[in-house]
Amino acid sequence: MDKKNNNRESWSGTFGFLMAAVGSAVGLGNLWGFPYKMGANGGFAFLVMYLILVVFAGYVLVMTELALGRATGKSIIPAYRVASNGKMTFVGIFSALAPFFIFGFYCYLGGIATNYAVANIGDIFGAAWGVNGVDGTTYFADFFTNQVKASIFTIIFMVVTIFIVSLGVSGGIEKFNRVAMPGLFILLLIIVVRSCTLTGAGEGIAFMLKPDFTVFQGSGWIHVLAAAGGQMFFSVSLGMGILVTYGSYMKKDADIALSGLAIPLADTIIAVLAGLAIMPAVFAFGMEPSAGPGLLFMTLQNVFNSMGAAGPFFGTLFYLLVTIAALTSSMSVLEAISSSFIDSGIDKGKGNQRKKIVWIFGLITMIEGILVSIDGLGTYLPPLFGRFCWLDGFDLLAEGLLMPIAAFCTVIYFGWIKKGFLQEEIRLSSTFKSEKFYSFCLKYIAPVFCFFILLGQIDSFFGLGWF
Repeated sequence: MDKKNNNRESWSGTFGFLMAAVGSAVGLGNLWGFPYKMGANGGFAFLVMYLILVVFAGYVLVMTELALGRATGKSIIPAYRVASNGKMTFVGIFSALAPFFIFGFYCYLGGIATNYAVANIGDIFGAAWGVNGVDGTTYFADFFTNQVKASIFTIIFMVVTIFIVSLGVSGGIEKFNRVAMPGLFILLLIIVVRSCTLTGAGEGIAFMLKPDFTVFQGSGWIHVLAAAGGQMFFSVSLGMGILVTYGSYMKKDADIALSGLAIPLADTIIAVLAGLAIMPAVFAFGMEPSAGPGLLFMTLQNVFNSMGAAGPFFGTLFYLLVTIAALTSSMSVLEAISSSFIDSGIDKGKGNQRKKIVWIFGLITMIEGILVSIDGLGTYLPPLFGRFCWLDGFDLLAEGLLMPIAAFCTVIYFGWIKKGFLQEEIRLSSTFKSEKFYSFCLKYIAPVFCFFILLGQIDSFFGLGWF
């Protein structure tokens, strides 16, 4: 196990770090969030807005968080405390709370994906526990209203996540991603080829790639901006402490500028491929592209049911892909939750207590996951904040509030107050040819985007009618 700073772990090398960081970014945000949000926000118009945000804000924030982590050699809370002499510690706390709220509902979704993979395998062998051609909407409703089944699959997914993270940075997270990420990419390409060659798939491809900006009319652009911005934060793992933590495990000779480019680029490619895997199939079988969150689990299961004998095979491949993607991200979320406490133990001379801390916080957040499972998407428990199912309530706290607030405060502080601190760290191991672009966006562009994303998220979640 690689170590530095008194038992503090590090990545074994650049490739392992990139696979882990890309694995963190590539998850349900790509395969679940991106396609349905694109379907609900004008297709091509959403894609264009997303790409603009990735270039002018995502790229900047990725490098900012990686540089902050490596410069301080600390995970999220102590990183902000050290870099700001205590003035910005609250941003670290906000960033640490975000993955805590995310982990429970994320593992619930990972549990659903695992169930679908198992069920489609059952169909291949004609087992009683398969989907057996049941309508996708009915099958999904049967799952989320079955509190015991939903809880069991959520717990299974969480235990697997906890076990891998407990093995360490290089021995668990990195080792899993070295195998999982290439495998995920291959599986995704197989699904893309099959989806794009279906009869009628051209309409889905056109929906994604044919220019149409009617959705931007009036104040519509702000809603698309909010949706694309929320998706970017969730998908690229921004504002939730993950990249700061991962950056703190980087060695001083690792190229931050290259990594800062590679991570959002790889994430965006996977997101677009996910759209190409899903939208052509949705249109080919006459389904609704704006079906919302159910697109992944209801609409697509109907697509696989409609494929005849090949359906269970492609259904298994697809939901296995979703499960792997969910795992690569859930590991980074749990690492972000645990790392500050691991660092605290090291700083106090107690050594690296990774296994103990990861299992403690894994089990604590498992309670959250079980509550989301028991709630049954608003069926059984009282609504959070008087209006949200527990999954949406936790999502609001994390993606809607904590993440954009943390990101906004970060770019304001390092763009306007502690200027040059991060650039100096990046230059240590990078030629940093984009420094002028980075500094300009950090100071002027990223704060504006983050501010409007925050306003749009609040407006969308609470229906305030601001825009």
